[in-house]
Amino acid sequence: MNRNEFAASPVPPVSAEEEFTAFMRAYQDTVFATAVRLTANRAQAEDIAQEVFLRAHARFAQLRASPTAGGWLKAVATNLALNHLTRYRNRWRFFSELRREDPGEGPGPEVEFAAPDEPRAPVEAAERRAQVEQALAALPDHQRVPLVLFHYEDLPYDEIATRLGVSLAKVKTDLFRGRAALATALRGAGTPHDSISR
Repeated sequence: MNRNEFAASPVPPVSAEEEFTAFMRAYQDTVFATAVRLTANRAQAEDIAQEVFLRAHARFAQLRASPTAGGWLKAVATNLALNHLTRYRNRWRFFSELRREDPGEGPGPEVEFAAPDEPRAPVEAAERRAQVEQALAALPDHQRVPLVLFHYEDLPYDEIATRLGVSLAKVKTDLFRGRAALATALRGAGTPHDSISR
């Protein structure tokens, strides 16, 4: 057997299932993180992630080469998580109906979550992110969900209001109160309130 025979050996093609498995591994952390931030429940987030990838499998012919596949997966995870919250925990909509008498353009001064001026060590940054995620998960749904949609999903106020079926004033109030509660929790944990990020 000469060298040409070795060179001519065909490489077995990658099966569609192997390709989908690689695709799923590339995006599973993002999909799960989106779901768990909204539901604050790992088991529910796992169920949602599984449903996302079942839907992705059915559309894999279109998604496999799409540059927007990641955005599609996040949007499906967000929609499924919101559907779950609406279906099983509908009461969250009604928890903070009290409004300020005259909120003007918004419900009061914003609690800023700017990026830190100087980068932190990777270990410290990871610890801070974990504290933010823990504090976020402890918030009630009506505060956590708008915060996640605004800070992590980059949705504007009006779209959040539409998705949640509440007024724009309520979204602003819930975001304001959620940021304040999160800042208080993070100060109590010794974490600066600038730790939240998109």
